[in-house]
Amino acid sequence: MIDTAYLTQVLRTLLQTPSPVGMTEQAVARTHQWLTELGFTPQYTRRGVLYITVGEQQPQRALAAHLDTLGAMVTQLKANGRLALRNTGTWAARFAEGARVTVFSDNHQYRGTILPLKASGHRFNTEVDTQIADWNNLEIRLDAPCYTEADLEAHGLNVGDMVAVDAQPEFIENGFIVSRHLDDKAGCAVILAALKSLVDEGVTPAVSCQVMFTISEEVGIGGTHGFGPEVQELLAIDNSVSGPDQTTRDDALTLAYRDRTGPFDLAITRHLLQLCQQHDIPHVRDTFRHYRSDSAAAIDAGWDIRAALACFALDSSHGWERTHIDSLIALATLVRRYIESDLVPLPGQ
Repeated sequence: MIDTAYLTQVLRTLLQTPSPVGMTEQAVARTHQWLTELGFTPQYTRRGVLYITVGEQQPQRALAAHLDTLGAMVTQLKANGRLALRNTGTWAARFAEGARVTVFSDNHQYRGTILPLKASGHRFNTEVDTQIADWNNLEIRLDAPCYTEADLEAHGLNVGDMVAVDAQPEFIENGFIVSRHLDDKAGCAVILAALKSLVDEGVTPAVSCQVMFTISEEVGIGGTHGFGPEVQELLAIDNSVSGPDQTTRDDALTLAYRDRTGPFDLAITRHLLQLCQQHDIPHVRDTFRHYRSDSAAAIDAGWDIRAALACFALDSSHGWERTHIDSLIALATLVRRYIESDLVPLPGQ
């Protein structure tokens, strides 16, 4: 039912397409092309969120996943010919150390590496080990002849230039996928694979669905706008949490019952649970303490929408991330079944 080769191909391409929050145009264009190839008509909000309608009526439910990823921005041209930077989106400086990056100036692209200020053991000895992992202690070494601030200016570098961090994806034969930015490009690939399944089998859902690919979730505003006036259900597709006291596992999807903002809609979550049980989809239930998604953003923005969250397994989120193809297939299958299902009755009905 789910085309695994297609899911993998889409995910690989998305991971290799830079889309740090604030510069998502390339990933949006690729997703637009895939949606067009599947026969859908892409549309955009004023802020640039890409969406389609699946079905023939005004959509009454919505799906959301985000194309934007973590990244950074140049904050200073330094006298030593290197660039100071600051994170965009919430991620730890310790995971930035050693990352290969592309710096996007107004007219050019430059390759480089994020390094600690004290990067050479031959120069700083044990100070390399004692330097605190902090964004103030990082800089970008460009792969260009830049030794002074004037050199940087001559190359057209400026404060505010965007920095995209290499995903470095690796697809292991046993099904594991290791890469930066699986959050949430894996979720986008899952939705596209579910849509392809519907198209391949000629299914038109009885309840129309608005499918949204948001572009600023990593800074908290991805799902804040753009829903159709009749949408009453929102299912966000994002990563789950692996770690101590969590139930998430590599071979299943995760149904989230709450995040840091509070409980998700219980009726919709139980509807998803019933779909998993009915169709033998591997799943677990979990709760998240330090987490928010497009669904939380929509509620915070005041939309009169009932929200839920379904996730693919992810270890070391916002760091060196890892998932498994089994979890992605399980989630894609649930998305397909959810799009085909009836609406969850409103309270009082």
